[in-house]
Amino acid sequence: MRIIFMGTPDFAVPALVALVEAGHEVVAAYTQPPRPAGRGKQLQPSPVQREAEARAIAVRTPLTLRDLEAQADFAALEADVAVVAAYGLILPVPVLEAPRHGCLNIHASLLPRWRGAAPIQRAILAGDTLTGVTIMQMEKGLDTGPMLKTVRTVVDRKTAGELTAELAALGAGAMLDVLADLRAHPPQVQDDRLATHAAKIDKAEARLDFTRDAEFVERQIRAFAPAPGAFFEFEGERYRVLAAAVVGHEGVAGTVLDDQLTIACGHAAIRPRLIQRAGRPVMETAELLRGRAIAAGTRLG
Repeated sequence: MRIIFMGTPDFAVPALVALVEAGHEVVAAYTQPPRPAGRGKQLQPSPVQREAEARAIAVRTPLTLRDLEAQADFAALEADVAVVAAYGLILPVPVLEAPRHGCLNIHASLLPRWRGAAPIQRAILAGDTLTGVTIMQMEKGLDTGPMLKTVRTVVDRKTAGELTAELAALGAGAMLDVLADLRAHPPQVQDDRLATHAAKIDKAEARLDFTRDAEFVERQIRAFAPAPGAFFEFEGERYRVLAAAVVGHEGVAGTVLDDQLTIACGHAAIRPRLIQRAGRPVMETAELLRGRAIAAGTRLG
């Protein structure tokens, strides 16, 4: 097929690679423009741009697709289909309708649950036991289009980073299946009554809330690992927790209970396993405590 690819983060890269290696003709890759990143705030191309350029695929980085010139440029590619994966721009109706088979999206949830910007993190925070990817036909509404294929996986104790990588691979495979035979994947209308909204993550949500039960706090840690990283503050310094275990100890919420940095929650407690001080590498908690003791009885914020 003649395909326009539209994506930006690491999540989208496996789908781009799969399309090329399956023999599809990717005529252009649309992605977000380079953004400042790192300590030097130098402009950095998106993961999709880097992958597309490495494969000699034309890259387009419009700031918007709402103007007529951008829409005409898109239509002029005469694509059979557009494949979309976490692109980051709203697609207006003329863009949705330009390819012969429209625009197909890889969405990282089991629609209609978790429509929106942060389905992986919301699934973890909510304690969902199952998640997956949905290949859907895009329409004007936010993730409301008919579904062509779903693939499921267990959440288990996976972090957002681990689930993102797994769902990216599942989504790439599912999209190849759909494109191989569109007639074998008839669209199924979503049941709007079952819809939930996966709101964009606010960095303030990453502050650990020790007044909640330990199971929720542990989900916070997994939902925000590796980025932005769930955190607490001690003596004016921020500590990011990247992995933790739930333990059965009780105490005043937010209080350190022992010399292993076990922290009491509203019910039970958590014991961080991987932790990071500002400007330092990630390390095991025991290693951190050898150089920076946090005594039992300390209240953390």
